[in-house]
Amino acid sequence: MEFNDQPGCFSTLGKLLHRRRSSRTDWKSVGGGNTVVYHEPAGVRNVVEGVVKHNHISCGAGAEWILDPEGPPSYTSPDYLVSDAKYPLLDADIVKTIETTLDRLDTPLRDLSLKIHSYPELAFEEKYAHKIMTDFMEEHGFKVTRHYAGLRTAWHAEFTVGKGGRVLGVNSEMDALPGIGHACGHNLIAICGLGIAIAVKTALVAHSVAGKVIILGTPAEEGGGGKIVLLKKDAYREMDVCLMAHPAAGALNSSSNGITGAAQSMFIEFTGRTAHAAAAPWEGKNALDAAVVAYSAISALRQQIKPDHRIHGVVEGSNWTANTIPDNARLTYIVRAPNKAELTELAERVVGCFQGAAASSGCKVKVELAPAYLDLRQNSALAREFSINAISRYNMTINEIGSAASTDFVSMSLHFSQVHPFNIILLFTQGNVSYEIPSLHPLYAIPTSPNGGNHTAAFTRSAHTREAHAATMNVTRGLALTGFRVLFDTSFFKEVKGAFELDKTVRGAT
Repeated sequence: MEFNDQPGCFSTLGKLLHRRRSSRTDWKSVGGGNTVVYHEPAGVRNVVEGVVKHNHISCGAGAEWILDPEGPPSYTSPDYLVSDAKYPLLDADIVKTIETTLDRLDTPLRDLSLKIHSYPELAFEEKYAHKIMTDFMEEHGFKVTRHYAGLRTAWHAEFTVGKGGRVLGVNSEMDALPGIGHACGHNLIAICGLGIAIAVKTALVAHSVAGKVIILGTPAEEGGGGKIVLLKKDAYREMDVCLMAHPAAGALNSSSNGITGAAQSMFIEFTGRTAHAAAAPWEGKNALDAAVVAYSAISALRQQIKPDHRIHGVVEGSNWTANTIPDNARLTYIVRAPNKAELTELAERVVGCFQGAAASSGCKVKVELAPAYLDLRQNSALAREFSINAISRYNMTINEIGSAASTDFVSMSLHFSQVHPFNIILLFTQGNVSYEIPSLHPLYAIPTSPNGGNHTAAFTRSAHTREAHAATMNVTRGLALTGFRVLFDTSFFKEVKGAFELDKTVRGAT
């Protein structure tokens, strides 16, 4: 059965989809003829054929959007006052250069956003977006590499001033969702990245600051794990920090430097031996029994897992009849935890349930683990700098780390906020990037209709509006100022690196 990939970055994963049956043989033996495979997105052919597409847990297929009857939380800014800033605000001339550049880019970026929005393309198929975005960056003086890292729709653009400077990384996403187009606002993410890169580049040149800007066009956020692939191909190796932003429903002119959880998809296949259930049942090895035992074992395991852990899955099969012992059964599971370390531990316990079921039934089992989506580790120094700029210059409201940015976010992810210090539903491949380099990925609000959160047709319409564009440009300004400070201010960069190293000890995993 060819599995039908319909992923998303705000996924409730209410619809667990069919997996693609694999003909690959890179299984790792775990004894008794049973195997576990850890897929690594090592080559372009495998990526296109679906190795990473197995991980359909990014941001939102099948999400059900309802309003929280208790209403949204109050929106209050933390104490990010200008007077509290550890480092003074950037020189007025630098700020003017960045803001003037983005003012000049406002109409071209709006036009580009509308073109991408009107021509939605699915994961790894973003050919039109690839062309117009790379052309745009070339027109603004960047050295562009198309079809970057062997991926047809990935791209890389860079601009260097002087020697010995630091490197600012930026992501631009491009892909849309099946059937409803840009219902996650990736047309806005696309232009946000372009704006940051061009504004910082212009300021480097104008003020003779050494540094380098790299922007990546990252395909397949909606379920293809594009950034995970690019990480494996060392696309982020040169960057000192990485910035991007993501739109969501919410209070006007608000943003959140929120954190997310980690998740991993598992695809399990039990193989037994068929037999007539009445004439000679003793000759059979019942794969469906193995699946049921595994399902029951996991149900029992849930009693012993933490409140902020999740295990959910389904049993699949075909050509079963009541008088024939099934020789094949499949399961699809997703495991969630607050961070990489806890996810790894929980996944091992779940895999043990499958292995135990195989042993008890006499069946063989293959467990295929898709690349994990890791928790988003927001760099506290970058978050503080962005927040100061957003509040003091653009009158934005910044919610505390871990809080939701909208009524829709609240309804789908924080009904149990007392026990969940992270957003259990939100998943971004930028989380994987944040484990490698200091990163910032604020969520920001665009005006939407009631129940019109991400991954709804209503959000597609919202992502097209002038108001959504204006909100995107404000966030772009704040991130451009933050990115320039990384390149300009050595003391600030040391704080960023220090926060990153400290977070390694907090998260309990490297």
